[in-house]
Amino acid sequence: MADSIFTRVIKKELPSWPVYEDDKAIAILDITPVSKGHVLVIPKEDYANIYDIPEDLFAHLMIVAKRLAPAIKKATEAEGINIIMNNEAAAGQVITDHAHIHVIPRYTNDSFVRWHGKVPYEEGEKEHYVELITRALKSS
Repeated sequence: MADSIFTRVIKKELPSWPVYEDDKAIAILDITPVSKGHVLVIPKEDYANIYDIPEDLFAHLMIVAKRLAPAIKKATEAEGINIIMNNEAAAGQVITDHAHIHVIPRYTNDSFVRWHGKVPYEEGEKEHYVELITRALKSS
């Protein structure tokens, strides 16, 4: 299988604009940002998404995102920060072959739309989904 675009960035085969790097991760400016200063935190090892990535590496990526968030907020004069990880194409993961976390500066009237949250549960559905999820959690 060919290297992902992020693997090629990590190998320095493609240009990038890094803001942070350590032995496990690199954080670079997103080339198609939601807002200026939008950063991607990328593991140096190749994992497709949250389902594949080891927990200790995922924890490290989140720590990096947490450290970057106040610096990005300050540097961009943002009013808030989103930290998002899209997993699989249906959830908006565009680079579907390499996990990454978005750290996005946000502003009160920016054009980035959050989820609508308008899918109400019918009577008894909450309990049903609790049962389905806890059963799946026990079997994994």
